[in-house]
Amino acid sequence: MQKEKWWQKAVVYQIYPKSFQDSDNDGIGDLRGIINRLKYIKKLGVDVIWLNPIYKTPDIDGGYDISDYQDINPILGTMSDFDELLKKSHALGLKIIMDLVVNHSSSEHEWFQKSIATKNPANKYRDYYIWRDPVHGHEPNNWGSFFSGPAWTLDEPSGQYYLHLFAKEQPDLNWDNPDVRNSVFDMMNWWAIKGIDGFRMDVISLISKPDGLPDAPVEENDLYGNPGKIVSNGPRVHKYLQEMNHKVLSQHSWMTVGETTGMTADEAKKYANIDGSELDMLFQFEHVGYDGNANASLGQFSGYKPRLKDIKDSIVKWEKAFDGTGWASLYWSNHDQPRTVSWFGDNSPQYLNLSAKMLAALLHFLQGTPYIYQGEELGMTNNENFKTISQYRDVESLNLYYQTVQQKKLSSSKDMLDYLRIHSRDNARTPMQWDTSENAGFSKHEPWLEVNPNYYQLNAKEALDNPNSIFYFYQKLISLRHKLPVITDGKFKLVKNNENDNQIFAYTRTNLDETLLIIANFTANTLERHYSVPKNSKLLIQNYHDDQSTKIRPYEVKVYQYATNSVSEKMSNKEG
Repeated sequence: MQKEKWWQKAVVYQIYPKSFQDSDNDGIGDLRGIINRLKYIKKLGVDVIWLNPIYKTPDIDGGYDISDYQDINPILGTMSDFDELLKKSHALGLKIIMDLVVNHSSSEHEWFQKSIATKNPANKYRDYYIWRDPVHGHEPNNWGSFFSGPAWTLDEPSGQYYLHLFAKEQPDLNWDNPDVRNSVFDMMNWWAIKGIDGFRMDVISLISKPDGLPDAPVEENDLYGNPGKIVSNGPRVHKYLQEMNHKVLSQHSWMTVGETTGMTADEAKKYANIDGSELDMLFQFEHVGYDGNANASLGQFSGYKPRLKDIKDSIVKWEKAFDGTGWASLYWSNHDQPRTVSWFGDNSPQYLNLSAKMLAALLHFLQGTPYIYQGEELGMTNNENFKTISQYRDVESLNLYYQTVQQKKLSSSKDMLDYLRIHSRDNARTPMQWDTSENAGFSKHEPWLEVNPNYYQLNAKEALDNPNSIFYFYQKLISLRHKLPVITDGKFKLVKNNENDNQIFAYTRTNLDETLLIIANFTANTLERHYSVPKNSKLLIQNYHDDQSTKIRPYEVKVYQYATNSVSEKMSNKEG
């Protein structure tokens, strides 16, 4: 049996630094703000903090355009502040992982500035990026940017185009150049000497581009080809990650997780194989990409909530895919996704608390490493007060709005605003809601992105004062994960006859000693079900305050614990 790794029992707390806590009242969160809130994070009980990018940046894309990988964004603080954050986190038993963004850099990075200076072959930095001559007087191929528009920008002095799968200020690095790879590996080892505990790797599945850069398929009504269809999992991506593992990752007791677009289960096992030759785990996006509108494909403009059947099928698929072969990352939300309870649950005043707890329990009892995005432990929601495009800051949302309205893909700009109110990345980036004071206690200055008005009802102070809050429910879940081996090593199995249930998600986790049965109601309806549970089972955790055992109530979740060799009997009640 493979030796258990420390990160298999860990829980990760993701921080978007600009929106967490402002310490100097300039309206932008910073490193000292995080330092000031470390005791809050420790109280929650997590093991690891994942920091979204804190490097020097022009901040075109929320810090994912890095101009210096070995310096700190001065708006967020100094390297001395980071050193203090790392030291104090470690003193509290909290590990720190950084965001590694090396599919592309900022156009202000020294490498690109030297690359763009001349196309002379003697300029080694020209080959640090992907430059191509025009084809028939236009872009080298039909690729579109993930942030709208073409994926190529012309550099008029040289007469060549450079590739950028994202914003034009984010030129793609040429990973086929060994000098690029070694420069990246040297930088990673520099951070290792600093004492960090690992990396989350941004769009790492895109680093190896297909040979010849062929045209991509064009979807209906689109002007450009979708490069995601042919760039993900490129021809040499595993070779490059194995080289990274050999020269960097295997040298440290780190936790590594790759953000991987365009992922299949078979391909995923190569990235996160249990042999440890590449990464420890990865983020796949299937379960967060579903839309409840059966007539809408991924990426189309629909606001229908995902169906439980789709979510369930995806979770079951990925739990089985990694069983004994790899390790999963468990998440509902992050800095790029809608708020958990708004998209997957019910954020109405009546059911928000129950729904958020139900979703939390369902996720945290799966096999894998759970990720909590800042504010999720409070039940923070999408900002329904976003009414005009001027309120948005996210480059992806702004580009999508203007391109869509100009191309008249939707009947009106209002339709696009309705879509963004549900799906914009700004929903996850509104400032953390600490208390009922000015700007939710985030800053005394007007924040860079407006605070969700519901902070008067949803905030950390209220949560910490309420023993029945979502915060303390998360705390219990984290504690159970640390204590119960079955959550780490137990086999996952969907309960019999639950496959086609569009209201209840019921599954078990089983090892040689004990079994857990998780029953979660995804609806606002009271339901009747029958499940086999031993009479001597223990109700381990639930989100209602009383054990009413006749039916399954709205958004109810119950977790039963019993010895694996117990004799199961059908419960006499209707709930299961």
